[in-house]
Amino acid sequence: MYNFSAGPAQLPPEVLNKAKDELLDWHGSGMSVMEMPFTSDEFNAITTTAYQDLKSLINLPKNYHPLFLQGGAYAHFSLLAMNLLGNNPNADYIQTGHWSTRAINEAKRYGHINIAASSEASGFDHVPAYHQWKLDQNAAYCHITTNETANGVQFQKIPDLEVPLVADVTSDFLTRQMDISKFGMIYASAQKNIGPSGLTIVIIRDDLLDQAMDIVPAVFNYGRQAQTRINTPSTYSVYMAGLMFSWLLDQGGIEKVEQQNRLKAKRLYDVIDSDNFYLCPVNPADRSLANICFELTNADLADDFLNEAKENGLLNLKGHGVRGGIRASNYNAMPLEGMNALIDFMENYAADKSTTADKKQLCSIA
Repeated sequence: MYNFSAGPAQLPPEVLNKAKDELLDWHGSGMSVMEMPFTSDEFNAITTTAYQDLKSLINLPKNYHPLFLQGGAYAHFSLLAMNLLGNNPNADYIQTGHWSTRAINEAKRYGHINIAASSEASGFDHVPAYHQWKLDQNAAYCHITTNETANGVQFQKIPDLEVPLVADVTSDFLTRQMDISKFGMIYASAQKNIGPSGLTIVIIRDDLLDQAMDIVPAVFNYGRQAQTRINTPSTYSVYMAGLMFSWLLDQGGIEKVEQQNRLKAKRLYDVIDSDNFYLCPVNPADRSLANICFELTNADLADDFLNEAKENGLLNLKGHGVRGGIRASNYNAMPLEGMNALIDFMENYAADKSTTADKKQLCSIA
């Protein structure tokens, strides 16, 4: 069985087995992580290791704070606006798909939002070229969604901006190397490549920690959380994230997993592009490595494709509700064997249905 869910997504067997082994008794403490006081020495050891491993993985500059928060990325669409628009109510947003659109709609509650560039007119099939962006050089920040999970569109190059760049990196965080120094802030909910849902990681530059509106709840005030933990964290999700960070280091770090992710994505896109049975409408230069969205040229076969895929142990390939079609999520935990299994199925399915169609055509001619 291979799980291509966009999230919550599959986890590596090594991580799940370690969590199983430690479920009832973490390191001889006599406690499960789920029942530890978050102020205990045991949980402090878990969080300290998780922070250190994360910093090592992403080469975090010293002038950034990583925060382990709650709420999910959707909540932080509002929370980031409240935290960054306290001194300047103006922000730029780049609209590249379903999730950046939702981020825009939430931010509009708290400030003056300028959609500096959009690919909505073409069905969100590309990232607008940087020279087309109509930016406000006095904006508090510019927001992008580095990977559109529902649309299969991804920024392959991160722009250099004069204003702080803020990014929702939920679905491609830790799947490829990113220069954190290019961002004022990034945020990611956990359920793609970090662990189970319930945790959101915010990484913010120190100079942006004092921009919050007065209305920001204390537990979601980035500046206050950077100074001291003021509420109970999502302890088990933090623990699982720590296991994932350790697993990534064991794989050789982000550089190594990126190489594997690019190989898996290329093989799948090659099959999609090999004939006219499958179709990916996304501009090739902007195609996602993390969420590969495509269609069957004969859309009437979509349900049949999904049913046969499930019978062959290929799970959760149905596209997002706003787009439909097929979506194969290519996260870090998807092994090459899983992608190869999907590719073999797709090639066999296309050959079988094409042969069937040819036979029907011959019968109709006869």
